[in-house]
Order: sequence, then structure tokens, then C-alpha cells
Amino acid sequence: MEWKLTDDRPIWLQLSEQLARRIITGVYPPGSRLPSVRELASQAGVNPNTMQRALAQLEQDGLAKADRTAGRLVTQDTAVLEAARRAEAQVAINQYFDAMAELGYARVQAAELLKEENL
Repeated sequence: MEWKLTDDRPIWLQLSEQLARRIITGVYPPGSRLPSVRELASQAGVNPNTMQRALAQLEQDGLAKADRTAGRLVTQDTAVLEAARRAEAQVAINQYFDAMAELGYARVQAAELLKEENL
């Protein structure tokens, strides 16, 4: 999976969001060991301190936890994972409705278009 970084927001935040997405989509399954800070930093082409901050955010969000002997592990708490997945879905939904509003569709009309596509 490729790292996509832009200049409009802090890099550590973008890294944290992309790692979170990898966790909730199963790239890093529950209970699995995350790659080391240096390995992830090398892959993303960023300073290890920046990656460390991104990983600290994952821990704060409950998606990962530090283990002295195993490094960082993805949480096994399915409620935390489902809540994060739901939050990601809400962002996508809001982006859809915002784009449809720019095209002149009311929220109800945009929802109807979705229903039509689902059939």
C-alpha cells in the first residue's frame, strides 16, 4: 500500500490516519504486530520521530498498544475497531453528500440516487 502525503495537513496526522485505515481494513489484523517505527518511516519516506508521533496517536485512539517484548500490537478490541470503521464510513458519507450538494442535489435526492444505484 502506497503512502499518500500532502502539504495541507501535518504529516504525522496523515500517517496516523493511513495506518488506522490499514488496521480497520485488515491489512494489519487484530492482535498482529505492527512494523517497527524505523521500518514504517523508511517505507513512508519520513523521519522516524514523525512516524513515532503517528503511532503514538494510534495508541491514544486505542487502535494499537505498546508491548515491551513484541513492539506495537493492533488492538483485539472489536468494539474499538468497529467504532473506528464506522467513523471512517461517516467521513465517506459526508464527502458524498457534500459533493452531491455542489452538484445541486438535496440530501434526500442524493440518498435516492444511492438507492437507485443499489438496485
